[in-house]
Amino acid sequence: MTVSVRSYRPEDAEPTWESYFHAVRDTASKDYSPEQVAAWAPEQVDLEEWDARRAAAHTFVALINDQVVGFGDVTGDGLLDMLFVHSSATGRGVARALVSAVVAKARSLGLVELHTHASRTARPAFERFGFEVTRANDENWIRGQNLPNYDMRLRLSS
Repeated sequence: MTVSVRSYRPEDAEPTWESYFHAVRDTASKDYSPEQVAAWAPEQVDLEEWDARRAAAHTFVALINDQVVGFGDVTGDGLLDMLFVHSSATGRGVARALVSAVVAKARSLGLVELHTHASRTARPAFERFGFEVTRANDENWIRGQNLPNYDMRLRLSS
């Protein structure tokens, strides 16, 4: 199976939400409580707002057999804000393909560093991609739940 990556389109709103939802509800549930997971990925989402947020960043989607299986983005100031892989597609190189697209975009924007807020679940993957922890965030609150995570950065070489 080959992973392909392309730029986000408005019709990707629902499948990217589903990737996010299943990444949090299925995969991250190993590292966070049911209450934390429910706050992080609620049952309902405003897809117009979700789409606007994806469109506001440089967002990429990953596909396997023409099905969206994940997405990642980078903002103009170098924040890799979202990197989520559907739980059915973990371990297939999806995150690596998305990070490669994000890094290439960051370089084309002239950025010298990427930073992210990685969950406990995502931290090992980010470390494999060359990111380093700069700070533990023990007080990261989402919808009334504390979801500790890590500030991480990747220095981009030319």
